[in-house]
Amino acid sequence: MSAPSLAKKPRTSTPGKNDDDGIPVPETTTLDYVNLTSHTDSFGVDPIPVSWGHPDPLVRGPIICTVRHSSQRNAIGAHSGSYCIYTGLAVAAGKLNPDYVPNLKLTRPVFQIGPHKSWSDPKKVASIDPFGHLTTEVYGAYLDKGFDIRPTIAVTKAHIDLPETREAVAAGRLIPDGKILMPNGQSIVSKAAIEPVWYLPEIARRFGCTETMLRQSIFRMTNGMYPELITRPDIKIFLPPIGGLTIYIWGDPDTIPDEDIELTCRVHDECNGSDVFGSDICTCRPYLTHAIEECIKTAQRGGCGIVIYFRKEGRSLGEVTKYLVYNTRKRQEGGDSAENYFSCTEQVAGVQDTRFQALMPDPLHFLGVTKIHNFISMSDMKYNAIVSTGIEIVNRVEIPKELVPADAQVEITAKVFHGYNAGKAYQDIDEKELKKTVGREYAY
Repeated sequence: MSAPSLAKKPRTSTPGKNDDDGIPVPETTTLDYVNLTSHTDSFGVDPIPVSWGHPDPLVRGPIICTVRHSSQRNAIGAHSGSYCIYTGLAVAAGKLNPDYVPNLKLTRPVFQIGPHKSWSDPKKVASIDPFGHLTTEVYGAYLDKGFDIRPTIAVTKAHIDLPETREAVAAGRLIPDGKILMPNGQSIVSKAAIEPVWYLPEIARRFGCTETMLRQSIFRMTNGMYPELITRPDIKIFLPPIGGLTIYIWGDPDTIPDEDIELTCRVHDECNGSDVFGSDICTCRPYLTHAIEECIKTAQRGGCGIVIYFRKEGRSLGEVTKYLVYNTRKRQEGGDSAENYFSCTEQVAGVQDTRFQALMPDPLHFLGVTKIHNFISMSDMKYNAIVSTGIEIVNRVEIPKELVPADAQVEITAKVFHGYNAGKAYQDIDEKELKKTVGREYAY
């Protein structure tokens, strides 16, 4: 295929640089042709350099992954994760001009995050761009010059209205203070939405493989969706087509790096069936709302509470796979047993879990977390992943027994027996309990 034509502005005496500001002249791509891939060192290929891990954002360089600067693009993939497909649909339907550049004038963060020392350590931050919320601040000169650079992090504030919080107020477990918790049961949060931005060499290191193997595996298992993973080994940044995460903060975000100030935290993986619709086959929503209650209490004591919500539906296997596993669990001989809880997932998906947790601690390091006083999680995998990166966890808080739904006894029993932190509430779970715990039967 022919390469896209480039609307080139005259260069200065130093190729690709402006004599007075050191910023390259943007080369705008016109979408007259379809280019299947690009190649390293091809004519016209001149990606903006990225020095991942450098503490100075101007030396580190902006992440450019928009369609307007194909020759200078320094990342593979597209913005908005899986929603990039809808952008394509909008263009196809004639609803969106593919050359549109967003007006970012009023989008800057409403509260400050960082910079933190961890931002310059790839072993701590490699799956998000730590400067992704500072596009208009640190890369304003690039924007003024005509570059289309998009934020990958948005920082704002909100009121959260949950029935469980209102119930906690009515029961006297939570007391409105007019600052963290309103009399109507709404809580005040600061929050940040984050799209994944992967630095491939470090991602490969964390998964114990070579960068070449990582690139080939993603290319193969996406049916060749990203040929530049193979043809552009010079580009080390990848914006994967996966869900991102949202950080919710109760209390003053500025206190997060202070190890002497109490910090309560839950890292939660998406479960649409429970989190949104209240399905009782798992503990996801009750554990999440319990964590929010504990975060509010911590903030009212002068500390800070954090919930990090990952879009990892069905252990990152997807909701279709999860429902197929549900059917397998309910239809197997002997019923939905705790003893076979994990094997049913493996039978359908070929693996028990694809969340892994190697990338999970990154948003904690993005926030400057070095110590968690109360970790609202029983997961050994999450605990081990966090502490292995140097973050101290003081207390591990299990879900109260009375919050576990009837049909979720299968899940909690299986998880505790196989290594989840039992705390004080679940010490009685042994092999006998594992074998006798069976879930609800359905007339399938």
